[in-house]
Amino acid sequence: MSEPVTKKSKTSSSPMKLRKLGFCGADDSVSPRMLGLICQSYPFVEFGVLFRPGQEGQPRYASQKWISELAKVVKLSDQKMQLAAHLCGQRVNDILQNNDESQKFLSKLPSLGFYRVQINATAVNGVDTSNLSNCVDAIAKAILSHPELEFILQKNEETKPLWEGLLGTTSFGNGKGKLPKNVVMLVDESKGTGVLASSWPSPPKEYDIGYAGGIGPDNVKDVLNDIMNVAHGREVWIDMESSLRSVGENESDVFDLGKCFKCIEVVCDIGLYDHPPFLY
Repeated sequence: MSEPVTKKSKTSSSPMKLRKLGFCGADDSVSPRMLGLICQSYPFVEFGVLFRPGQEGQPRYASQKWISELAKVVKLSDQKMQLAAHLCGQRVNDILQNNDESQKFLSKLPSLGFYRVQINATAVNGVDTSNLSNCVDAIAKAILSHPELEFILQKNEETKPLWEGLLGTTSFGNGKGKLPKNVVMLVDESKGTGVLASSWPSPPKEYDIGYAGGIGPDNVKDVLNDIMNVAHGREVWIDMESSLRSVGENESDVFDLGKCFKCIEVVCDIGLYDHPPFLY
């Protein structure tokens, strides 16, 4: 099992810890067993699966059959496999209403191996964002109903009415400005379009954050070094999607595990984690 290694920031004497290395968009173009093999050697890796009704089986969107196969691998992984459900389209609209369908879906996720849920409440992800401020109470209730899940909110200008509203609500019972322990935010000003940020903010005191937007094999080393300088010893994660796609047989759009491994090598080479002993 890979052991985390503390990495000193250039501007802080406190170590930064990379909580997870997120690879989103795993789909039917790869075998779930291959994902399991990677996680056995590098359990800090988190594979993200996109859930969007009507798109299942298309590139980036896994089919129900594939997800069922993945769940079998997770159950045999000895808790070394980490998965995140990245919700889009109607899945997000349901949660913004906290309707019965959303409750049923969220309750099922742990049985499939998913314990983190990212809510992509942006128009590019097929979500009605015209009235996010009025969805705050509903999503707060959904969060409170599922303490077994960690909820990830996209933090950008488009989603500001939602995350700002949650910071201001008293629905959580712990005062304004305080989120439950199972709520974190993903800083992604590109709104899931894969555009690299010009700078990365420091984590706020009130909650933990991750970073996304244009990160990939070609720049992950520079991005991590930049984040080290702003993390101030906090635990963070990074996530990527668009940069992990490649053209496969018959011009197909595939999830490229080779690109994932390039990122893993960078994380280990700069000392944030170790390779397993059998890989020196």
